[in-house]
Amino acid sequence: MAAAPEFPEVSANAQVDVGLERILTSFDACYAWRYGSVKEGLRDLYAKAKRDQWDGEEALDWSIEIDPEEPLLPVEINPLKEFGPYLKMDAREQAKVRHAQVAWQLSQFMHGEQGALIVASQLVGALPWMDGKLYASTQTIDEARHVEVFSRYLRTKVEWEWPINVHLKSLLDAIIQDDRWDFKYLGMQILVEGLAMAAFANFHQLTNEKLLKDLIHLVMRDESRHVAFGVLSLQGFYDDMSETDRRDREDFVIEACELMRDRLIGEETADYFGLDRGPYRQCMLESPILSLFRQQLFARVVPNVRRLGLLTPYVREHFERLGILHFEDADPDAQDAMLGID
Repeated sequence: MAAAPEFPEVSANAQVDVGLERILTSFDACYAWRYGSVKEGLRDLYAKAKRDQWDGEEALDWSIEIDPEEPLLPVEINPLKEFGPYLKMDAREQAKVRHAQVAWQLSQFMHGEQGALIVASQLVGALPWMDGKLYASTQTIDEARHVEVFSRYLRTKVEWEWPINVHLKSLLDAIIQDDRWDFKYLGMQILVEGLAMAAFANFHQLTNEKLLKDLIHLVMRDESRHVAFGVLSLQGFYDDMSETDRRDREDFVIEACELMRDRLIGEETADYFGLDRGPYRQCMLESPILSLFRQQLFARVVPNVRRLGLLTPYVREHFERLGILHFEDADPDAQDAMLGID
């Protein structure tokens, strides 16, 4: 029996080098000689993915001019607005901090999309049925397009790109390096993509910048399908799994949720401005705005974990401790409808 993927330990001040990095991966690639449909709903999802392809060059108005130091999000929701060191800054320095925070978050979106690109390409080879291979091929091009548009927006509009956060990278590494296809699904389609959808929705609702709003809406249309891909593929898969193997998946879900809830707060921006990480982190964790946002991140993850039969008493206990169990009856389809996603 293979153990749950391990998350690499990272220190509080760890940094990720920019440039090229190689990691060792190993998983079985499969031919699927049965070409008929074996997973209900996946062929329809594949047809929808083909229909909904878009070109970032043509679908977005890149002629829109943006002042990178003008706030892309309302100043009123700044979690540092009562933070002592921030209040001591002049208006220009405060604007620079807000610029850094948005650039950091959009950079994490971009890096997460590259992780999704790698995992989708792995699923094409690893999945044991043709429907999954076909759909994963469309997700691969989706993720390539997402990397393209976020990268272009950061380089040409925001004009500030940040390295990947060490905790996000720890989760992506665990998913990419695991040799079991269902862990790749569970980690990327259910957890990372589910969290990303909530984060995208938050940005889409709050920003008034048209290009960013349009970009995120197009990305969300794709991501909604990607989450559905994971749910359709994994439904019933864990029903007859041994208790020991199931516990591996439960532990992975719990640890990944803990990692995403409390550690993606942008402490790297504190370093850039010479702020002490301890008070900065405390301020971010205690911010009512960010506390609500961290809660809302799991509005898709929890109900989809339940759909897969993994919201066991063991997982429920930990989700209750994390303060996210109340999302178990949330409706991801209704969330999509509210966002105008078909």
